[in-house]
Parts: sequence; structure tokens; C-alpha cells
Amino acid sequence: MDSKLLKLQDEKLMTVVSKEIGPNRYRESFGRYFDDFMVGDVYEHRPGRTISEVDNTWFTLLTMNTHPVHFDQNYAADSEFGRTLVNSCLTLSVVVGMSVSDLSQKAIANLGWDHIKLTAPVFPGDTLYAESEVLAKRESNSRPGQGIVTAKTIGKKADGTVVMTCERSFLVPKIAQEMDA
Repeated sequence: MDSKLLKLQDEKLMTVVSKEIGPNRYRESFGRYFDDFMVGDVYEHRPGRTISEVDNTWFTLLTMNTHPVHFDQNYAADSEFGRTLVNSCLTLSVVVGMSVSDLSQKAIANLGWDHIKLTAPVFPGDTLYAESEVLAKRESNSRPGQGIVTAKTIGKKADGTVVMTCERSFLVPKIAQEMDA
């Protein structure tokens, strides 16, 4: 393995490295291997994402959610929220999506999501940020060279209000089993 790559992994400076694949030719590689995860490590995912009215309307209609609180401003104005509410599945998708480059960019498979909690409403115009803590890791019993990582991800508004939490498990290769894409 390239000594520069080992140095970066030892320092945990980044999740993106460039690997030489030929003379004067490089390929970027994102994410972490099973070996890189340590229980208790927390990753702050950046950049954040501001949810627009268009994001919310398109996602709501794409997923066939017909509840008017997500796209009818007059209806939403009379709700307990007083305005359009972001579809909670969009919130989940954006927050989990923010975690991919740190957690599961190299994943072979997502194995499941648990304990999804929606703790505060999200409105169009809110900016979301996310962070994840590694809760557990173990080698796969059935797939040598691979391991299972479980992490808890927290989504927050720019003011620090927690809007959602979830846990997910995913299967990732060990460094020796690197998969180039």
C-alpha cells in the first residue's frame, strides 16, 4: 500500500485520497474501510444543506406523499406548524446522505436502519448539518475480509436544534479487500 495513503489513514485527516493507477494518472478514492472505524469516533459531516421549497415539493410529489402540509401553503398556514413542513423522509434522506462520504462510501451493502426519531420540525429554508458516532464494529462471520459497522447519525439545524436521529449498519471491506471503482 502507498506510504502516503497509510500516513493519511494513520492521521485520519481525510476521507478522500488520490491513488496512482498509472504513470501520471490518479483516481480519487472516497470513504473509509472497516479498519478505519473506531468505536466512539464522531464524524462531523460537511457541507450542510439548506432545504428549499422546491426540494420539498419535488421530493413529496416524487414519493407520492399527498399530504398537503408539505406543498399547500394555505393548508399549512392553518396547521399547528403555521407554514409548510419539510417531508420527514426528505429530512432523513438528506441527513443520511451527508454521512455517506464519511461512513458508507465504500460500503458493499446497507444492512438496515433502526431507531429513527424525528425530534423537531424542519421547514423550507432550514439548513441541516449532520454528525455520526461509531457505536459498534465487528468482523463479518460469513464474509472474510469484510466487517459490519453501526453508527448513530444526528441531524441538526444551523442553530443546533436536533431534528432527527437514526442508527444504521453497513457492510464495508477491510483495507486488504479494497474495491476500486
